[in-house]
Amino acid sequence: MARQCQLVGLPRSSWYYQPAGESADNLALMREIDRLYIKRPFFGTRKVREHFGINRKRAQRLMRLMGLEAVRPKRSTSRPAPGHKAYPYLLRDLAITRPDHVWASDITYIPLQHGFLYLTAVMDLYSRNVLSWRLSNTLTGDFCVEALDAALSRSRPEIFNTDQGAQFTASAFTSRLEKSGVTISMDGRGRALDNVFVERLWRTVKYEEVYLRDYTDGWQAQKSLGKYFDFYRDERPHQALGYRTPSEVYADG
Repeated sequence: MARQCQLVGLPRSSWYYQPAGESADNLALMREIDRLYIKRPFFGTRKVREHFGINRKRAQRLMRLMGLEAVRPKRSTSRPAPGHKAYPYLLRDLAITRPDHVWASDITYIPLQHGFLYLTAVMDLYSRNVLSWRLSNTLTGDFCVEALDAALSRSRPEIFNTDQGAQFTASAFTSRLEKSGVTISMDGRGRALDNVFVERLWRTVKYEEVYLRDYTDGWQAQKSLGKYFDFYRDERPHQALGYRTPSEVYADG
């Protein structure tokens, strides 16, 4: 083993190292922070610190790990990853009048009994239809690209809106949209209300599915969320859609 590590330039300590993961206390706290964030997305690390009686560095680290950031205007908005291109926000005062007019995507945190996952979805904003979704145990952009490819395999929007997270500004993601002739729109990082329909989707998924379950692992989360999204698309009527389902409205268009 020592010789193999030497050949690849890897310290033996790195080979034998096993990540400790988050403690049970931190995992429990992350669940509660997620619940608080769904109710109060404008709470930053200072208010989270006061609410839970923890130090701010702990609140900052856990919220960063969960991909959470307070929704508020800023003097200087966060930037995409170095080398990634940012695009202007195009949905302000835009009337979305038909299916496949505007799609949007985002990422949210999903708790498990002994860890957590990240969920992304691609949503048609006119019909509220969830066109695709994927789970991942990391915040690398691969699962976002997979969700995008799955959605593009069935149709194509005129505009695609996301935040300026590194997963969505990466060329692997934006190049697929550009090659498909899709106009890219991006809101400011931390400005969740610019992507309000997806934020409403996360609230619905959390309260009607995730918080009612206690997923033992990723396999159970995958299976249970799959059933829920089938229900959400095909059976759950939406008041804003005249009590029709997203699938009905999307198909009619």
